[in-house]
Amino acid sequence: QVQLVESGGDLVQPGGSLRLSCAASGFTVSDYAIGWFRQAPGKEREGVSCIASGAGASTIHRNSVLGRLTVSRDDRRNTVYLQMNNLKPEDTAVYYCAAGPGCTISTAGAYNYWGQGTQVTVSS
Repeated sequence: QVQLVESGGDLVQPGGSLRLSCAASGFTVSDYAIGWFRQAPGKEREGVSCIASGAGASTIHRNSVLGRLTVSRDDRRNTVYLQMNNLKPEDTAVYYCAAGPGCTISTAGAYNYWGQGTQVTVSS
């Protein structure tokens, strides 16, 4: 059974850091591209970052998070991480990870499997 489970969301002050985890089961995470998406209240889901499948996986980040968010993968733990630094109030959202055939942040429809999401709240 394919499953993705996100964790690590929390309430953090502006400028703080969080590391989100996306633990995969039922498949080998390095065989798929893993994307991170977020959805804020009243807004559409948007792509944040993704990491391609295979060794030396390339990554893509949306412009607004460049230099602040980094995606990485630990093949031994079958887990993908989203390191979030210098968080801003506009980063507040439910964050989802998803698995699919190709690394893209432009369309959620490109991904086949989704986690349940984890809440990130940035507020003083």
